[in-house]
Amino acid sequence: MDMNLNEQLGDVIIDDLDGLDAATAAGGKNAARQLPAMMRRIPVTLTLEVGSARISLQELMAIGPSSVVPLDALAGEPLVIKVNGAPIGRAEVVVAGEQYGLKVIDLDGLNLDALAK
Repeated sequence: MDMNLNEQLGDVIIDDLDGLDAATAAGGKNAARQLPAMMRRIPVTLTLEVGSARISLQELMAIGPSSVVPLDALAGEPLVIKVNGAPIGRAEVVVAGEQYGLKVIDLDGLNLDALAK
């Protein structure tokens, strides 16, 4: 992802979190409102993990332009959302205009309450 897309996605996520209210946010998920304004602009790296494969160095050296490396995730399964390498939830890939985006399924690992303290 380029920096511009990261910034756009970060702004969308923060804006979405700002729009949460007590009626729609369950289980403390409205903690974004309680974060100090200064903390809301701290950049983080949001990644979407498709899967992984454990291969030998010899297999790695044999990979070429038409190679296919099977991953440990099944097709159609939700992908793992990570923030700075830590899993926070699951999502699926969507097309947002001319770019890829993510549709959040759940955010079980996002603990904003811990950040606000």
